[in-house]
Amino acid sequence: MSNEISRKILWVDDEIELLKSQIIFLQQKGYRVETATNGEDAVEMIRAVAVDLVLLDEQMPGKRGIETVEDIRKIYPHLPIVMVTKSEEEDLMDQAIGRRVDDYIVKPVNPNQVLMVCKRLLEGSRIRHQRTAQDFVSRFRELEEKRSELFTWQEWAETYGEMIDWESRLAETGEEGLAGLLQGLKRQWRSDYSNYVLNDYLNWLHMPSAERPLLSVDVVGQFLAPLIEDYESVLFIVVDCMRMDQWHQLAPLVEEFYDISQSTYFSILPTATPYARNAIFSGLFPGQIVEQYPQYWQVGSDDEGSLNQYEKELLAAQLDRLDIKLKGPLRYEKVFTKEEGQRLVKKIPSLLQRGLTALVVNFIDILTHGRSESEILLEIAPNEQAYRDLVLSWFRHSSLLGVLQEAARQGVPVVLTSDHGSVHCTRPVTVFAKRDASTNLRYKFGDNISSEQGQNAFLVRDANKARLPYLGMNVHYIFALEDTYFVYPTKLREYQSRYYGSFLHGGVSPEEMILPVATMIPK
Repeated sequence: MSNEISRKILWVDDEIELLKSQIIFLQQKGYRVETATNGEDAVEMIRAVAVDLVLLDEQMPGKRGIETVEDIRKIYPHLPIVMVTKSEEEDLMDQAIGRRVDDYIVKPVNPNQVLMVCKRLLEGSRIRHQRTAQDFVSRFRELEEKRSELFTWQEWAETYGEMIDWESRLAETGEEGLAGLLQGLKRQWRSDYSNYVLNDYLNWLHMPSAERPLLSVDVVGQFLAPLIEDYESVLFIVVDCMRMDQWHQLAPLVEEFYDISQSTYFSILPTATPYARNAIFSGLFPGQIVEQYPQYWQVGSDDEGSLNQYEKELLAAQLDRLDIKLKGPLRYEKVFTKEEGQRLVKKIPSLLQRGLTALVVNFIDILTHGRSESEILLEIAPNEQAYRDLVLSWFRHSSLLGVLQEAARQGVPVVLTSDHGSVHCTRPVTVFAKRDASTNLRYKFGDNISSEQGQNAFLVRDANKARLPYLGMNVHYIFALEDTYFVYPTKLREYQSRYYGSFLHGGVSPEEMILPVATMIPK
């Protein structure tokens, strides 16, 4: 061990002389070891001199180890403390855990056992970070080579999951150079994915479901229906605009309550709420919704307020088509505000009695839209990692977590998913359209709409092929690819700067299209 990472340990034991060989062993491994024979002296030493870890005997004359822990915590709340004791009584272990002791060693102590605990608490992060960096460098070459292979949709989903994992792990290490390598690989991979979708997407829409990836229209039949058959009460949650990487950060907060089985599906295009979420609730593509339920779709609109009013009715119709019989009523709740969330938490026990409760949570989508318009949010979440952290902070204190905890208490299983994600957009693409074109920045439809840079857009001239609503002979749909966003020739610079760095949705990217579905069974 080098002097750069040499750490100071305070070993407190009334029989410290009997531990001389142990202390020498630690010193040979590069640690500096100070000693004390009682709790009072240990506390005074900690006040006077900084230490990195305390090895603390429980049974000592005078102040006991447990009492000493309390005094140390008042001075340094986060100083690592390891209890060393002859006792294996469960009550003593409970006391130690309750007082935030970081580890527990039972005498007689083995030198390697002590070393292992010290390494884990003092150097664990550094060792893990080094291992992560080494593993990524090795895997990076393989991922680059894999880009040239022909991917199946399963491989695209698996590789995206691995990219997310590496991004999170590298963020913890602080290795900016390696994180930059990964971001470069992600840009290349995002481009490859866009080409894959351009070549295959329209074919998916006309294939039997067994021969294509699971799409928005399959979510209810594939994941929700089996639970409805097996349970009296089921909770179905759609978190608007939740990305796969965000779910990976939220999942650990509910793993203590649920056994979680995670799957993936691909959002339809546009990856926007009026289309993708309606497809989930209806089990139909947007063009089919217009044909079968014209009363539920205002043709020519892309406004959530007018197009997502009938999700409960569409879900009920889908359950009827699938011949799924609920064991109670179908309930539907949509949460926009904190106050609505608080009211929901209060009434969720009654909602979960029998039947199916469908819940739409809009916070992440509101945050995504608000970030584009708010300098404060842009400052708080300037990049993807900060954006993930912001979503995680919300979830820790959200009504959604309260709902999930209550469902677990009542033994109610949950299917939790998202309707679409969002992508961090940094490249403007000019589109030409008439004034009646839709306003979304990642997809548009309008009369003879076109793009200046055709390679950065997916133009669909035949709505029927894309299973989208037919809006007229010359009305085309266009979707932004990769990390681009649409701007008009007029006020070009204004819109380029205004939306640069925004998280947007509606187009073609893995962040928007490859989405999580979690089946959660209470423990």
